[in-house]
Amino acid sequence: MPTLDWIGKEAVINHHNEVPFRLLEHDPKLSHGEPNTGNMLIEGDNLEALKALLPYYKGKVKCIYIDPPYNTGKEDWIYNDNVNSPQIKKWLGKVVNRNDLSRHDKWLCLMYPRLVLLRELLDKDFGSIWISIDDDEGHYLKGVCDDIFGRNNFINNVIWHKKHTEE
Repeated sequence: MPTLDWIGKEAVINHHNEVPFRLLEHDPKLSHGEPNTGNMLIEGDNLEALKALLPYYKGKVKCIYIDPPYNTGKEDWIYNDNVNSPQIKKWLGKVVNRNDLSRHDKWLCLMYPRLVLLRELLDKDFGSIWISIDDDEGHYLKGVCDDIFGRNNFINNVIWHKKHTEE
């Protein structure tokens, strides 16, 4: 079966194992609503947050929806979508230690360990993951998801009409 390869892949294949477990700490000042409902808002790095959820939810989540950076190269939006922020550069410097990464290599290095942890959270029989993405990385995302979740587990793309043209 074909696989997707990129610069830095070897460094991030098992990176999810190197992420330390962190305890989730309740902050009553930030809480709202009834306590002990099971609802949580987690502030922090999403890779560390996913790892912190594993002891509680591993294999129990039935539906995951993510909206990762589309990696369009734009830096003037709500968040830097160029996968070129100082935090990502610092992380990639520690994990991959390469200066020749393309924008797509960086994005794949960012996504891979997060998708592996999301797979661990999913219920093996009934879990599904839904990912919003555009054409800049959609084909790479499909290849990486085939590697992580298994090609036979892919069901379908859901496409919405984005651009309107005059007839």
